[in-house]
Formats: sequence, structure tokens, C-alpha cells
Amino acid sequence: MSLQAFQRGQVSRVESSADRDGFIPTVQPRPHPVRRRAILAAHPEAATLIGHDSRTAAITVAVVAGQTLIAAGLGALGIDYWWAALIAAFCIGAFANHAMFVVIHDATHNCIFKANFMNKWVAILADLPNSFPTAMGFRCYHMKHHSHLGDYDYDADLPSRWEARLFGNSAAGKAAWMFLFPVFQLTRLARLKGSVPMWSRWTFINGGCVFLYDLAILMFFGPNALLYFFASFWFSVGGLHPLGARWLQEHFTQDPAQETFDYYGPLNLVALNIGYHNEHHDFPDVPWSRLPRLKEMAPEFYANLKTHKSLSGLLLKFICDPQFTLYTRVDRSAAARSIIRPR
Repeated sequence: MSLQAFQRGQVSRVESSADRDGFIPTVQPRPHPVRRRAILAAHPEAATLIGHDSRTAAITVAVVAGQTLIAAGLGALGIDYWWAALIAAFCIGAFANHAMFVVIHDATHNCIFKANFMNKWVAILADLPNSFPTAMGFRCYHMKHHSHLGDYDYDADLPSRWEARLFGNSAAGKAAWMFLFPVFQLTRLARLKGSVPMWSRWTFINGGCVFLYDLAILMFFGPNALLYFFASFWFSVGGLHPLGARWLQEHFTQDPAQETFDYYGPLNLVALNIGYHNEHHDFPDVPWSRLPRLKEMAPEFYANLKTHKSLSGLLLKFICDPQFTLYTRVDRSAAARSIIRPR
């Protein structure tokens, strides 16, 4: 497929605006498989980027060791210095733990090692500083995010309707939602249809490793060290930290002609290129380290897409703009139930 044919297929892809009481409906297919085929037809060399990058495992070891050393230092100060643990978590730990989430993400796509079990072990290692097991649970539901992007019944990345109704379009409500984001993402799993095997041998291994690590941190370094780990986890995915805006950047849209957005700013250096989100959804089998090369190989497919310039600016816009709500998302299942809503 030519670039022109791909672009023609994207015109009027979804309805022009979101209903205030619902998501943006569309009956169009996911754009990413279409663009992947178009890119491979125009640039067959893009297929050479598919594979694994074992260097990610070395990065994981280094970051987990660094987080442990910082936790040990804060633990030595004692719990009276809880405020130092929170400041360090916001300024340092959040970035480290967020990078480990990207490692878990790449491991879920088996982009680190060829062997499936090796990717799982790297993900569990990356999960240790989170103080709460997330890796295997993420592995269970994330693939449906790709195969059912924007489908309320299968995509846990889409906010639940009760979330959107509860927090509305007020600044205080949306700020509270961003602060508590880790909790709400967990609650969405119960609504998903289809088989999502959350409990397996690997789930228990993941939980056992993380909780034993927590216990060791508490015994050897004290509660302030464990507080640092938990706060690093919290700020890395929410907590009104700029990194939390990643969840807004990826698929929240006020331009219903474009469903996925990129961020090409400097935070990609410490966020392992997670901002290259169109590229990732087009080629989920390409490791994080090669996503910029994909953009370079096929610039005509990405140059005209709208991007976010600042995650901090995006966070403020979401909180302050009453037109930017939890409903500002595309939902394929809504359109499937009722393409034309009654007036």
C-alpha cells in the first residue's frame, strides 16, 4: 500500500467530536496494522529492526542496583526523614521505576531475549523496586490493549465509564484521578471480557520475589527505604508526576482523526523511548532502542502526525481544560453498539 492510499484510508476515521457523556465512537479498524503493512511495503528494510535487544537486561540490573543503593542510604537516615524519601522518589526514583516499567513492557513483547521465560525473569527483576508485583499482571492484559485498541470490553487502557462520570471535567476531579491512577488502572481488569488468565505459576513467582525483596529491604534498611520504593512506584505511574502524563499522551485525543500520539522530547532518554508510541503500536516486536530508527526509515508515515511537545504541559492542560476529560478517548465498542446515537 502506498503512503497516499494509507492517508486516504485515515480520512474521517472517527466521529468529529466526543459526546460529553461518552467516548468518541468509531467503526474503523485499528490504524496500526494498516500502517505497518504500508511501511513494510514501502520500506522492506524496516523488518530488520524486529528482534531482541539483550542490553536491556544489563540496564535493568544497573537500575535495580542503583535504586537499592539509594533506598539503603535513605533507610540509614531513619523514618524521621520520610520527607527525604518522598523528595528523592519524586526527583529520582520515579524516573528509575518508570524505566523499569518500560523494561517490563518490552519483556511482555518478548523484545529482550528470544526465550519466553528469560523475558519473564527480566520483567520480574525490573519489578523488584516497585514494592508491589505488577509484571505478570501487566503481561496478561497488555497484549489485548494491542489487539483490541480502543475497545472498552477488552482494552484496560481505556478508563472505566464510572471513572469518567465520577471525576467529570473539574480540575480537582481530574487531578485526583491522576494522583490515584495506579488504583484505577487495577480496578479495570474486572470489567474485561474474554480470557485474561491473571493467576498462573509466574504470577505467584512474581509476587513471591517482590514481597521477599520488600521484606529484605525492610529488615536490612528499615521502613524509610521501603517508603522510597513505594513512593517511586507511585510517582512513576501517577501521583501528579509529569511522567504520569504518559498515559494521557499515548491515546487520549482531542483530535479524533488521530488515535495515538507520540512524544519525542528529552524524557525519552530516561524513559527508554516510550514516547515513540505510534512506532511501537505499528511494530510492537521492535525493541525500544530501535524505535527512533524506525521513524528515520519511514519518515513520511510519521512526519505529519501530531505530537505532544511537553508532558508537564500536557498534564496541566488535562487538569485545567474542561473540554479534556476521561471521555476524550476513542471507543470501538461504543460505535459497534450504536453507530448513530439518538438525539
